[in-house]
Amino acid sequence: MSAVSAADILSPVHAPGAWSLASDASLGWLRDAGHTLITVSDGAILVYFAVINTCYLLLILVAFGELVRRLRRASFAGYEDASASPFTPPVSLIMPAYNEETSIAEAVRAMLLLRYPVFEVVVVDDGSADGTLDALRDAFDLVEVERVVPDDVPVRGAVQSVHLPRGGPVPLVVARKKNGGGKADALNAGINLARYPLLCMVDADSILDSESLLAVAKPFCDDPLRVVASGGVVGIANGCSVVAGRVVEPRVPRELLGRIQVVEYLRAFMLGRTGWSKVGGLLVIAGAFGLFRRDIVVAVGGMDAGCIGEDAELVVRMHRHLRDQGRDYRIVFVSEPISWSEAPSTRKSLSGQRRRWHRGLTEILLKHRRMIGNPRYGRIGLVSLPFYVVFELLAPVIELAGLVLVPVSVLLGAVDPDFVWRFLLVAYGYALVVSLVSLAVEEFAFHRFARSRDIWGAVVGAIAENIGYRQLTAWWRLRGMLQGLRGAPQVWESIPRTGFAETGQTRTGGGDRA
Repeated sequence: MSAVSAADILSPVHAPGAWSLASDASLGWLRDAGHTLITVSDGAILVYFAVINTCYLLLILVAFGELVRRLRRASFAGYEDASASPFTPPVSLIMPAYNEETSIAEAVRAMLLLRYPVFEVVVVDDGSADGTLDALRDAFDLVEVERVVPDDVPVRGAVQSVHLPRGGPVPLVVARKKNGGGKADALNAGINLARYPLLCMVDADSILDSESLLAVAKPFCDDPLRVVASGGVVGIANGCSVVAGRVVEPRVPRELLGRIQVVEYLRAFMLGRTGWSKVGGLLVIAGAFGLFRRDIVVAVGGMDAGCIGEDAELVVRMHRHLRDQGRDYRIVFVSEPISWSEAPSTRKSLSGQRRRWHRGLTEILLKHRRMIGNPRYGRIGLVSLPFYVVFELLAPVIELAGLVLVPVSVLLGAVDPDFVWRFLLVAYGYALVVSLVSLAVEEFAFHRFARSRDIWGAVVGAIAENIGYRQLTAWWRLRGMLQGLRGAPQVWESIPRTGFAETGQTRTGGGDRA
């Protein structure tokens, strides 16, 4: 018998079972590695939801403490002094308008009736295709005037004409300009036209409380050297009782979609931003109603007409500019409900809104990525921006991944079926607790809803938010993020408005562009 070489022994011809055993071992290793990866991923997703809900709960508790402090001061720190004081800084309200023919005159009248010592209303008609300018001309007896418009901040669409009320007692300026592709460009034109040191940027379809300007200007009066911007709560006007351009009775909408958004706005936009303001990490002031120092806005170049989320981008750019200069400053949030806006009432309009919001967030974080994790920018760079990356930008990715991975893990036997209940409890049960705590805090602080049916309607919205709504918005937000990452062309969309029912009349909006 001839000797058998080592090569013969290792040959698959002579040892067919060896490769089979090796193949089985490899498959087993891959299977085990896959199970381990899935298990670790599931655990990481569970921890992610636990952390994000805990962060929101902590922000709400911080906001609660701040609200209690403000309520204690409210009895002796009202708006009377600011309203009568000659030292209260004058304000230019800038209202961009696009195809608002049916509602613009009424909206301007409501603005002119605001309680404030000295202010002007600057309306910028951004190349409307309807009779927006004609409606204003008829309502306020406007005449065209010669006026040199400064170029303090860049404007894409040139101002074609400036109009003032005949006789001049009404503090109103109306400008007609070429369409510049969006609200940001119209705001820049208004910034150039504004005469006063504070700028209030407000949507044409917003409803303001009579003391709204006093509320957001108060931080500037209390701390004039450091405060550079302030924002206020934007409530949902759907279902509210509106009389003479004012919300006289806040209500929760009858429609489930509106109820869910009431809870969402309350948790994220009122209490969340109050908490961020308290810890010095506020990044967002709603474009529907915010007050800014004009000199700082001009110094940073005005609104970025190339960014969909121009309001939030301006705030981040102000943080960056002031931190780079080493200045001591504050950007604050006023927690009282002082501005109201109509929320999307259909899936289509809600989808467009959420895609725009998340695309805007993506563009902002990409543009200012040098600030993320950079100690030079203090809490903004080390806390706020990383939070927005992990728990806002990536939230739809993690949520949708969890909805896919958890069922797959159970089917493959990678996790115990009880894990599904733990996932649902942490991801959705904990989120429900956070929403209910938000409702309780709001009811304690403001008692906005006089009817118990409204409170219970909000509770129903908090429950329903986790059943279909969150999953849909996660998908829309993911699409917005992908659009922002690939730099898809911007399309300025109109949000259909159904209007607000008033006593003896109906207010309708012509649409708001992002």
